[in-house]
Amino acid sequence: MLILQTEKDSLLKPLKTVTGIIERRHTLPILSNVLIENKGGKTSLLSTDLEIQIHTTGFESQAEDFRLTTNAKKLQDILQALPDSSLVSLDLAQDRVTLKAGKSRFNLQTLPADDFPLLAVDDEVSACFSINQNVLKQMLSQVQYSMAVQDIRYYLNGLLMQVEGNRLNLVATDGHRLALSSATIDADLPKAEVILPRKTVLELSKLLSQPDEDITIELLNNQVRFRCGESVIVSKIVDGKFPDYKRVIPLDNDKIFLVGRTQLLSALERAAILANEKFRGVRLLIKPGILSIVCSNNDQEEAQEEIEIAYQGEPLEMSFNIAYLMDVLRNVPVDNLQLAFGDANRSSLFTIPEYADFKYIVMPMRI
Repeated sequence: MLILQTEKDSLLKPLKTVTGIIERRHTLPILSNVLIENKGGKTSLLSTDLEIQIHTTGFESQAEDFRLTTNAKKLQDILQALPDSSLVSLDLAQDRVTLKAGKSRFNLQTLPADDFPLLAVDDEVSACFSINQNVLKQMLSQVQYSMAVQDIRYYLNGLLMQVEGNRLNLVATDGHRLALSSATIDADLPKAEVILPRKTVLELSKLLSQPDEDITIELLNNQVRFRCGESVIVSKIVDGKFPDYKRVIPLDNDKIFLVGRTQLLSALERAAILANEKFRGVRLLIKPGILSIVCSNNDQEEAQEEIEIAYQGEPLEMSFNIAYLMDVLRNVPVDNLQLAFGDANRSSLFTIPEYADFKYIVMPMRI
């Protein structure tokens, strides 16, 4: 029975929106599937891993109402492999769906749509606000690299989203460095905060594809919901207490200078070639007029770089994980950064001149 006929891209685009959260192998086989539903002339797609759920309304269709689930990754791979502008049809018979395009034919297994698990969404909204998609995308890119990866302190494996008054703060830390990005929102809200899981943050970044449009964010009791165009993400939040980020921001570092972002990044990338593979340490030697960058390894090899800086203060030598420095330089697309140092044992502060809404704090290391 023919249930759907459409152009390849009409199905592939919404499918890509929902497949990012799907694992190829899952203990519950139906979670590898996508739920495709046509209702009232609208075709929608939904996927979930029981922690996060993505629903998108794909396209209008003249087809009769139907619901089916089939393997999401296989369906996406097939559609991507078809020629551009292919006309695709879906036939459903018993527990198989047949995809036809030109002389190509693919039989895919289905599982009962009624067995597809849906997240129970709590509709009690504690805070609701909207923000420009491009602004949020930039904020996420400025902080998400600082999230921990598989840390036993599970609350560090996510990102803090905090609203208070007319301010939105995004904060990520792995215990060695911390990134903070803030923005003004058109709202006046009591203080509320949630910790977004890592997977949710990564999927949200991919969803923000309409720079001129807004995204609506709703904080629920133990979930957060993002409404973005035709797509809705509902995600559970991390249950934990995020560290008080304000306490770690150094306020009295007095050795301050500006440096060109691309110039410093290029120097660090060259020096990193000879950095110790295990510890990835780099020494920064700051003295009047000069920033020296030194990396060495167990083979007694050494790389040295020098950058001219407008600095006339006391000399200082500090060591850092070189990856932590390159991360911020790669993710904050500005011409210049301001670096503020205290002493060899104190955290350093990276900021953007004349822009108080971004801060990056990185702890020194011993080499």
